[in-house]
Amino acid sequence: MARDHLLAGEFGAAARLSPKALRLYAEQGLLPPAWVDPATGYRYYSPDQLPRARLIARLRRLGLPLARIAVLADLSPPDRALELRGWLHTQRSLLDDRAAVVEAVQGSSADTGLADAVAMRDVAAVKVLGRRHRIDATALAGFVSTAEQDVRAHLRASGLPADGPRFVFFEDLITPDSDGHVEVAVACDRGVEPVGDLHIRLVPAHTAVYLPVPSGYEDLPLILRVYDAVEAWTDARPGVVCTGHPYEISPGAGTRFDVAYPVAVH
Repeated sequence: MARDHLLAGEFGAAARLSPKALRLYAEQGLLPPAWVDPATGYRYYSPDQLPRARLIARLRRLGLPLARIAVLADLSPPDRALELRGWLHTQRSLLDDRAAVVEAVQGSSADTGLADAVAMRDVAAVKVLGRRHRIDATALAGFVSTAEQDVRAHLRASGLPADGPRFVFFEDLITPDSDGHVEVAVACDRGVEPVGDLHIRLVPAHTAVYLPVPSGYEDLPLILRVYDAVEAWTDARPGVVCTGHPYEISPGAGTRFDVAYPVAVH
């Protein structure tokens, strides 16, 4: 092989890529060798491949997955810059959200007054019309709003009252980094036909531990302190055990909404 090509070790040194990284990028088709000697198996790279190799190394330092890097590496410099600016904006938003959660966790113990408003109540069984999707925190507000509008519109179109309370059931922990199932439902006291992805179900009668959400605590990160207060109140009482997913019900007991947990009392 002429010296216009570099052995894998030489090429890796020039691109500041380890042998392991070079093998991985070759296997993924991200940076294949220019030529492989069929007799020895030695891999050779062209010096023309060095700019791409160095670009890949820099993108990897951002923690981007290889599939995303493969797309970015093939873009023109202006298009790649545009994509990276969008990615950076998203990362900054995620970091702001995480910082807010950290502040909420650090300050949750200071909100001891929240626990004073926690109470218990018996909740009657109620039929609801709702929509259930898997989403993350960035899509939560839009999903809740749209689902509620669609449910109430279907109730009105069916000639039924559409002013029942709204429930938001959280089956999983919803964060900017993790998604989970959320159900938005509206109480309906008469029969209605489901349509599309709207479903009908019965929320069984239960005892709930609840906390009316104070003004200013309705959104992240402070809403986390409300959930913490309900959980801490329950954990501190022997014989009171959470038995189901938390939910928010609107309107609340004198507030915009309540946070509630179904519990069993022994």
